[in-house]
Amino acid sequence: MTGGEGKMRLGAVVLTMGNRPEELRALLDSVAKQDGDPVEVVVVGNGAPLPELPEGVRTVELPENLGIPGGRNVGIEAFGPSGAEMDALLFLDDDGLLPATDTAELVREAFEADRKLGIISFRIADPDTGETQRRHVPRLRAADPLRSSKVTTFLGGANAVRTRVLAEVGGLPEEFFYAHEETDLAWRALDAGWGIEYRADMVLHHPTTAPSRHAVYHRMVARNRVWLARRNLPATLVPVYLGVWLLLTLARRPSLPALKAWLGGFKEGWTTPAGARRPMRWRTVWRLTRLGRPPVI
Repeated sequence: MTGGEGKMRLGAVVLTMGNRPEELRALLDSVAKQDGDPVEVVVVGNGAPLPELPEGVRTVELPENLGIPGGRNVGIEAFGPSGAEMDALLFLDDDGLLPATDTAELVREAFEADRKLGIISFRIADPDTGETQRRHVPRLRAADPLRSSKVTTFLGGANAVRTRVLAEVGGLPEEFFYAHEETDLAWRALDAGWGIEYRADMVLHHPTTAPSRHAVYHRMVARNRVWLARRNLPATLVPVYLGVWLLLTLARRPSLPALKAWLGGFKEGWTTPAGARRPMRWRTVWRLTRLGRPPVI
């Protein structure tokens, strides 16, 4: 479906725990100021009541916290099955902000220019320093965050996804709850022939934070890394991929509590159901390799 004058219809999905009402309002104001056709917005209260929101914003209040992928999937469905009312959906953190008014139009132009482009990853920058953390550049060669490129994954709270991708390969893996759900969707999209781009000119302001601020970070990261491999990689690559990540984790010399949590999550990933297994084709492995990130690291 397209909007006026053949323009793509854009929606936006915002998750909130209800604890950042001022930041949420600022984000919604920045979305409302976007050039071109209005961006329809749904705010999902993930196990939390919602504050007063601007008129016209769709709302869903969930009785319990479904996790990031589960909450975002609910937001997708608020726009119809697989978001079918829209041509593409923005996924934005509730404490982020779009500093420029042309981001939505840039998203439309990018998707319209390349019919096989499925996902766009925005550049996250600190609002005070303008700095983009290395971990927010979704590629191995991350030294220059101002360089746009084709990539193999994307940033969860700063992206746009064509809804045809969601209809074709499914939504985010709800059982992950937190961590690596974007890569799971990215690998499925790439295996289906879609492209992913990191766009340095599409910016989301977001305060600089450390992912380890989440108490469950180390366990979830390890468990979901195992699930990611078990779900998506050819069988011969699963031990290689996970062996590399085990060595990398040890090389980073985490604290003893962090290492114990990581190893506990790693074990959990092997001993609990990972969900449906759909190993990617070997030509997708080669595609990931050509894009600079073979699925062994």
